[in-house]
Amino acid sequence: QVQLVESGGGLVQPGGSLRLSCAASGFTLDAYNIGWSRQFPGKEREGVACIYSSDGSTFYADSVKGRFTIARDNAKNTVYLQMDSLKPEDTAVYYCAAGGRCDYSGIGTMSRAWGQGTQVTVSS
Repeated sequence: QVQLVESGGGLVQPGGSLRLSCAASGFTLDAYNIGWSRQFPGKEREGVACIYSSDGSTFYADSVKGRFTIARDNAKNTVYLQMDSLKPEDTAVYYCAAGGRCDYSGIGTMSRAWGQGTQVTVSS
């Protein structure tokens, strides 16, 4: 069964950090581009970050560039999103997905698999 499971969300104060994990089962993550997107209440999902299967290069949305880092651990079949210097406007449900273009709109239309989402809340 093809599955992605996110974890690591929670409540954090502004300026704090969280690391999200995206664990795959039923397929090998490094065979696909893997993206993180987020969804604000009442808004469409937006691409946040992506890592290419071919060479591990990365893409970041302007809103998170310099603060978020995406990385892949092939041995654990897991992709991580390290989020630093968090802001209240980062509050959203974060999703990982596999299989699609690594760009702002492509991340939201990935087709191989989607996780169930994990809530990130940045608040004092």
